[in-house]
Amino acid sequence: MIQGYFGENGELFFELDLVTVDGEILSVNGLLDTGFTDWLAMNIQDIESLDWQYIKKRQMKTARGESRFNLYQGTVIFDGQELTIPVLGGEEITEVLLGLAWLENRRLLADKKAGLLTLEEV
Repeated sequence: MIQGYFGENGELFFELDLVTVDGEILSVNGLLDTGFTDWLAMNIQDIESLDWQYIKKRQMKTARGESRFNLYQGTVIFDGQELTIPVLGGEEITEVLLGLAWLENRRLLADKKAGLLTLEEV
């Protein structure tokens, strides 16, 4: 189980570790974006600093319409598990975004009044 926290405006944040190609680990707070259906999205510049492998261009629908993103393969450590996942890169992405794909095998418990925010494996 991984503990998260609520942001100033009620955002849902969870910590995850990004693993560079050289094995260096960088801890970041990812924002759970319920409008994003993939695993992870980040700014291209941040992805390139991790030296993750570029796969291809990918067309996707966003709230602003159709957009092109770069698709990468990245390694993260989330809830103690090292995972290789697809990562979307865009120049206008300002946060590390966690998508709904994380909820395929995890249960989200969010109780803002009690200050409880967790993602646990099912």
